[in-house]
Amino acid sequence: MKNYFYLLITIFLFSCSEDSATEVSDPTSFELISPANNETCLEGSKINDTQKEIIFRWGGSTNAIGYSLDIVNLTTNVGQTLSSNSTSLAVKLNSAEPYSWKVIASGEEGAKSVSSEQWKFFIAGDEVINYAPFPPELISPRPSATVDVNSLNEIVLNWTCSDVDNDIVTYKIYLDTTDGSTLVRTLTYVQNNTELGVDVVKNETYSWKVIAIDSNGNSSSSGVYSFKTQ
Repeated sequence: MKNYFYLLITIFLFSCSEDSATEVSDPTSFELISPANNETCLEGSKINDTQKEIIFRWGGSTNAIGYSLDIVNLTTNVGQTLSSNSTSLAVKLNSAEPYSWKVIASGEEGAKSVSSEQWKFFIAGDEVINYAPFPPELISPRPSATVDVNSLNEIVLNWTCSDVDNDIVTYKIYLDTTDGSTLVRTLTYVQNNTELGVDVVKNETYSWKVIAIDSNGNSSSSGVYSFKTQ
C-alpha cells in the first residue's frame, strides 16, 4: 500500500512537470518604426523610374519567433504579406503611391499572435511636389451593417482622412440606394475625423463613399460601402 502511494505521488509530480514544460508565452506588444505614419517616405533606394526599395522597421516582440508584414496599396487596394525572422524587411514598391502597413508577431505553437497598429505613408516620387490625400477611411456604417434610423429619420456617417501635405479643403459625400454615385453634400474640411447626419428611410439598402480633395485639386476616394437601415 505504501509503495502504491509513492507511485501515485510520482505520477502526479511527473504530470505537473510535463504540464509546466509545455506552457508557451504569447508574443508581447511592439511598435512600428518606419516608414513613419501619415508622412511621405523620402528614404529608399531607387530601382527605376517607377519603383523604390523601402526598408520597413519595427521593434522586437518578446517571445516572437517570426513576423508577417502586411502591406496594402491604398490606390489599388491590392495587398501582400511577407514573412521575416528579423525586425526589418526591404520591399520593392511603386513610387508616388499611398500604402498602409502593419506587422503581426507569431510565437511558438499554441501562442496567440500579436498585431501592431496600422500605419499609412506615401512613397516620394521624383517629380511629385504635392500628394493627394490618403483615401478616406469609412468608420460607420461599416459594410453590410444594419443601422437604426433616429426620430428625425437620420443616420450619422463617420469617416476619417489624413494628408501628408495637410491641405485637404473639401469632402464630397455620395449616398444613394444604387451604387453610391449621387452627390448629397459637399463639406469644407474642418478636421480629419468627420461626422455628418443624412436623411434616409427605413428598411432600405444604401451605398456611400467619400472623396477628399486638397488645395491642388488632388483627390482620393474611399471606395463604396453598403449598409441597411431599420
